[in-house]
Amino acid sequence: MFEKYYRNAGRPKGLGGRIMINRMNGGRHAALAEWGLSHISPAPDAYVLEAGCGGGANVARLLELCPEGRVLGLDRSPVSVKTSRRVNAKAIKNGRCRIVCGDVAAMTFDNDLFDLATAFETVYFWPVRDAFSEVLRVLRPGGTFFVCNEADGENVTAEKMTKIIGGMTVYTAAELTGLLSAAGFCDIKTYGDPDKGWLCASARKPERMEQPDDII
Repeated sequence: MFEKYYRNAGRPKGLGGRIMINRMNGGRHAALAEWGLSHISPAPDAYVLEAGCGGGANVARLLELCPEGRVLGLDRSPVSVKTSRRVNAKAIKNGRCRIVCGDVAAMTFDNDLFDLATAFETVYFWPVRDAFSEVLRVLRPGGTFFVCNEADGENVTAEKMTKIIGGMTVYTAAELTGLLSAAGFCDIKTYGDPDKGWLCASARKPERMEQPDDII
């Protein structure tokens, strides 16, 4: 029963999905998000993409962090989108927020659009090579991509999670750094809390992307 519930994490649906989404808006997930956000300082007027926005709690946190900015939440789960829209109804009404259903590996947004892209507890389920390339594409030059994970791939928590939740991959700091670098990001930094097993990473889109003619 519990295994079936946790397998719902990658794309919440039905009653179990609604319960999971509500749980992920609080508790230890809230503590992780607050810890993660302490490592970034976006501009007050930043345009933010919250990829895999879940129940919308981090959309709300980002709206507070960027009081003159806007946040677009993206999630492939209709259950998540519905909950996130409810949580952020006031900001949506005021034109500061949009929540849409879509795939992070095949986004329909324009190039060079966002100042910041965030991904909280979600890259475990992404086709990361395609998804990271898409995030790079939609970020403006100099924009930041921030990843925050509750498991760092180094402790028993990661092993337990991957056994219970099918299709989940937990990355170490070195693996995450390598994937971000391969996608084209630069200035990659990782931060960890070894006692809790938490891991986050920030990376920047280069101001000038290398073109084929640049390669000698």
